[in-house]
Amino acid sequence: MFDKLEDLLHHYEELMNTLSEPDVANDPNRFRKLMKEQSDLQPIVDAYKEYKACKQTIEDSLAILDEESDEEMRELAKEELNEAKSRLGELEQKLKILLLPKDPNDDKNVIVEIRAGAGGEEAALFAAEIYRMYVHYAERGWKVETLEADETGIGGMKSVNFMVTGAGAYSVLKYESGVHRVQRVPETESQGRIQTSTCSVAVMPEAEDVEVHIDDKDIRIDVMRASGNGGQCVNTTDSAVRLTHYPTGIVIYSQTEKSQIQNKEKAFALLRTKLYDLELQKKQDAESEERRSQIGTGDRSEKIRTYNFPQGRVTDHRINLTLYKLDKILDGDIQEIIDACIAADQAKKLAKMQDEN
Repeated sequence: MFDKLEDLLHHYEELMNTLSEPDVANDPNRFRKLMKEQSDLQPIVDAYKEYKACKQTIEDSLAILDEESDEEMRELAKEELNEAKSRLGELEQKLKILLLPKDPNDDKNVIVEIRAGAGGEEAALFAAEIYRMYVHYAERGWKVETLEADETGIGGMKSVNFMVTGAGAYSVLKYESGVHRVQRVPETESQGRIQTSTCSVAVMPEAEDVEVHIDDKDIRIDVMRASGNGGQCVNTTDSAVRLTHYPTGIVIYSQTEKSQIQNKEKAFALLRTKLYDLELQKKQDAESEERRSQIGTGDRSEKIRTYNFPQGRVTDHRINLTLYKLDKILDGDIQEIIDACIAADQAKKLAKMQDEN
């Protein structure tokens, strides 16, 4: 591990020298690529430099204890030695995590698809609550844009697709893929019986044009008047767009914008991402054992979380985490759950790496 860290440190120093060259700034694409690489390496380099400084502190403290007779100096050296040893262990663990193979999609924006599952209208209402939960969470540091929504008349959603734009969106939100379950008494239930309903969440990394090729002959484009509530252009112009992709049977309907061109752009962005996600799923299916061992890239039919209203609790079944703050979580306070999922995922990957070594 430390040979690799020395190589990375040397490469980082070369990279910084390259970035200081005058001609690099004149090439925006190269400059952007080098800055991205420098940004990725920075946390590893900082941690490794601190690790080396701790090692030096330990050596210096031991030398003082061997040579120094002054009791006050010896006590100071002992204190510094204990602090450095404690920090050294923390840094070694941190470096192991930083050196774990990175998901190439982690830095991408995401498109999230939520679909109501079992439970009829109650499931649609729950899907709408989960949508709002993610919007509240994402809007704290990212940008959210709704791409497609199929709403019911009483505030529910049969389905909704939205994009989250921001640094590292996929690295965080990928842990939300799976089936979410709610247990509560529906407003329509006169007997006060608790009902269980579900919705599914799929978090997909945004696909770039170069990553997915869509052949014109494989696509049917229909334009029509938008339906439902909306602005003055709804039901008056052919602004809504429906894409049908023949090879996969995927149908995309977009009507959130007043402009047909904008709706078409959104529809194609969603189609590209779904096709890219299909390829990712095929690849992960081929590596099913590894996929099952990871949190966040597992089977999307897996029940990952339960929201229990009578007890005010939320339980994530993958990591056996239960929190009694249902209202806060539904208001977007999901960072604690995500952090726990990331820690569990890293622990599994570290254990797997140690087994291989």
